[in-house]
Amino acid sequence: MPATDPMTDLNHATPEQLRSVHDASRRHYDEFVTRGVKLDLTRGKPASEQLDLAGALLALPGTADFLAADGSDTRNYGVLQGLPELRELMAPLFGLQPQHTIIADNSSLGLMHDSIAYALLCGTIDSPRPWSKDARVSFLCPVPGYDRHFAICQDFGIEMIPVPMTETGPDLDVVERLVKDDDSIRGMWCMPKYSNPTGTVYSEETVERLAAMTTAAPDFRLFWDNAYAVHHLTADRIEIANIVTACERHGHPNRPFVYGSTSKITLAGAGIALFGSSANNVAWYLKRMGRRTIGGDKVNQLRHVRFLRDRDGLLALMDAHRAVIAPKFATVISTFDTHLTGCGVARWTQPKGGYFVSLDVLAGCASEVVQLARQAGVELTPAGSTFPHGKDPDNRNIRIAPTYPDRAAVGQAAEGVALSVLVATTSALIARR
Repeated sequence: MPATDPMTDLNHATPEQLRSVHDASRRHYDEFVTRGVKLDLTRGKPASEQLDLAGALLALPGTADFLAADGSDTRNYGVLQGLPELRELMAPLFGLQPQHTIIADNSSLGLMHDSIAYALLCGTIDSPRPWSKDARVSFLCPVPGYDRHFAICQDFGIEMIPVPMTETGPDLDVVERLVKDDDSIRGMWCMPKYSNPTGTVYSEETVERLAAMTTAAPDFRLFWDNAYAVHHLTADRIEIANIVTACERHGHPNRPFVYGSTSKITLAGAGIALFGSSANNVAWYLKRMGRRTIGGDKVNQLRHVRFLRDRDGLLALMDAHRAVIAPKFATVISTFDTHLTGCGVARWTQPKGGYFVSLDVLAGCASEVVQLARQAGVELTPAGSTFPHGKDPDNRNIRIAPTYPDRAAVGQAAEGVALSVLVATTSALIARR
């Protein structure tokens, strides 16, 4: 049973109605606490059932057949750019040309980190000097966004400028105004498909404007983290405009740095990552990369080629992932609908892909919701994590990660979150009266 009448807008309830809803919600919450659950919705990790889908990787390539397509021994040094056959397979999925793609070890986040480190130490090919020589370096950060992007900037002392996220991508009126006049803005984080945490898909207009816009910094870069390029939650495999060709068309071929990985396709800790861009940017990255490694794990690259086989094989694998996790997302949405629809104190996304649901609660209440959920046995990502420095100015956004627990546990966790929302927001509304 829902904790309250789903048609009651608590913002317009009488004091008596508000108190009644609060008391009922508190009783339901206290009952939930007695269940003694221990549930974790903090990180977007694949479930063990998903990892099992790629179990055959562990037997590949075997002890006797470890030669790449060109006959080279994958156990040895070399091939800094990555196996050509794997680049042929992966690059088109991210809108890249195989010859302008680098295959690296498992972490695309590591590639992003190193890209910024190289730019700070050496500058990009369009930089008048290393970024670290400037008094101020800043990045645009669409919010709510990915906490690990923000952590990289914070670690390097890069100023972060929040930009509101809309239903079609970052607010481009804000973005264009900022980059036009401020040459300290050297980059912008972008998750163009099924953004973390909102599930936003960048529209064609958004991609075009990002590619075409005038920037004061000659070396401005779009850090295009296409982490969820093939991670669909519906049968509709949504496509987005190609940022690489758009930037070329508008005379900014070096603007995009594109990243991706198989971290949520095969094995999260033993996948492959990729970087792609213009020919000049790839040459720049390879030069820097060649100082720190003689080559990546080509045995792992070979096993990925043999396991995934081709585009159809990869997409069939992603359909199997969808069969595992889409019902969990549906459970979260239906549970929130049951308890919170019409109450006026919460809204949530219904993503068509990716790994998260974004929950916005009454301003000023997110941290209390997270605390109440924790006391009820449901661990959530700390409130504010989806903003630079962990500070949500409105204290309202909470990221929900439904993928790792089983479906029954996800339903319980969503119920605990919904009850925490009602307790926290009714308390706040009563206090404000």
